[in-house]
Amino acid sequence: MATDFLLPDLGEGLTDAEIVRWLVKAGDEVVLNQVICEVETAKALVELPSPIIGIVSALHVAEGETVLVGAPIISFGGAEATIHDPSATEPDAEEDGRSNMLVGYGPGASDHRSGHRRQRASAAELTPEPPLSPSLSPSLSSPLSSPLSSPLSSPLSSPLSSPLSPSRVLAKPPVRDLARRLGLDLATVTGTGSNGAVIRSDVEAASGSPSAPSVVSDRTASADETRVPISGVRKRTAAAMVSSAFTAPHVTEFVTVDVTATVELVDRLRAHPAFEGARVTPLLLIAKALAIATVRYPALNSRWDEAAQEIVTYRAINLGIAVATPRGLMVPNIRDVNSLTLRDLADALSGLATRARDGKTAVAELSGGTISITNIGSFGIDSGTPIINPGEAAILCSGAIRRQPWEFRGEIALRSVMTLSVSFDHRLVDGAAGSAFLAEIGRILADPLELIALG
Repeated sequence: MATDFLLPDLGEGLTDAEIVRWLVKAGDEVVLNQVICEVETAKALVELPSPIIGIVSALHVAEGETVLVGAPIISFGGAEATIHDPSATEPDAEEDGRSNMLVGYGPGASDHRSGHRRQRASAAELTPEPPLSPSLSPSLSSPLSSPLSSPLSSPLSSPLSSPLSPSRVLAKPPVRDLARRLGLDLATVTGTGSNGAVIRSDVEAASGSPSAPSVVSDRTASADETRVPISGVRKRTAAAMVSSAFTAPHVTEFVTVDVTATVELVDRLRAHPAFEGARVTPLLLIAKALAIATVRYPALNSRWDEAAQEIVTYRAINLGIAVATPRGLMVPNIRDVNSLTLRDLADALSGLATRARDGKTAVAELSGGTISITNIGSFGIDSGTPIINPGEAAILCSGAIRRQPWEFRGEIALRSVMTLSVSFDHRLVDGAAGSAFLAEIGRILADPLELIALG
């Protein structure tokens, strides 16, 4: 009898993932925690370890194919297949759902309550849509509005449970929201997405709403074009940027600063024994200056909680760094940057960028950011109007540093000059606070002695 391994919930309520590369094949013997494949979620490339010991009998998903959480991806044949059971040392593990958790993922003994919350969210996003009641507002009829609306007995609440029932309506939260706004019952819609999931175009077609026109109606690429499916990191980035641009009222301000002293400090730090082996760049000092300014202007380190109608101000500064990768733009973050020394921050920035470009960013690094930096100066660009990362109040954009004539001590001299810009959410940050924040960063970079004093 075959033992199936179902795609687990990899955290943050992700509902699907793409199988990028299989590291095992039929007939291979797999040991506990052996990495069996690489999967790309909407956030990162993740190595998937096996909680099952045994011989691979079948791979159910091809490389490059997207599969829903809870669907079988690999089978282990015969009675020799053994599922690792962490409940052997935790008597109550089976009761709270941990016995079927993927090894290396999921809640531990100290955070099983948050594990329940993740399992409920994953199940709620893919469980059948309740009939739309005219007496309920969209917010009240949402399956996520009540912790009791998604039973723990859902087949998606455990990565080793049975496959999805054909009677279930599969749809992601944005699609469900669109159906609600159009007054459409998803049970009446035929899904054309992966595994029969209802996608946006299905809802639009069923409601009579016009879909965006397709350049090639039969989806067959002509000789002069190449088509690539929108998936993974790029798909999530696009959705997040559209949501941010049309939800948060953006204001962008600019300042041009003489940063000659910062450039000189970078050269001195590179030669200092305390920074031996570290990658010291102007971005390091810009990040430190931002952290100092954020402490002084905490409105920039906040978010708008629409559901609770509250402004949430963070105590820690978790600094997101926009990184261009082959899979698209990623914004991993460094936790509590204000607690780091300048050398620690240099190491954190270097490690973060390397992991992102190698596709090794941990899922945890891609959530929980509170303010971000995008460094377009590395591309030789002078300035820009960046879009705020969703859930944050501001993003700083650093442009190229150029040697150019500049007024210095009453005379014209050749100086290192750069333009900084900041986009902020005008619901959270008024013009005075946003302007003062940007001016403070410029002041620190013009005279970076403060970076050394606080570094």
